[in-house]
Amino acid sequence: MKLIPLGSNQNLVQLNGGVQVLFSYKTPVAAYVPGQGYFRTNHDWSRTTSKHINKWLRGVIGVSAVDQSVLDNIAGF
Repeated sequence: MKLIPLGSNQNLVQLNGGVQVLFSYKTPVAAYVPGQGYFRTNHDWSRTTSKHINKWLRGVIGVSAVDQSVLDNIAGF
């Protein structure tokens, strides 16, 4: 596992197998899973969290909106 700070209150966690999870504050809000693609939460978080998600996913096509529980599971919560 590797923690990569991306900015104030936003971090990327790289897990084994190439899985990446974007955290805004302490919450996993987006992820990349090899072979499955990119995911983002369908939960409406704060304006700042929405900015974190949009910045990380900028230019990515085919992002799936999923229930927050899916991202929690990917992150191991």
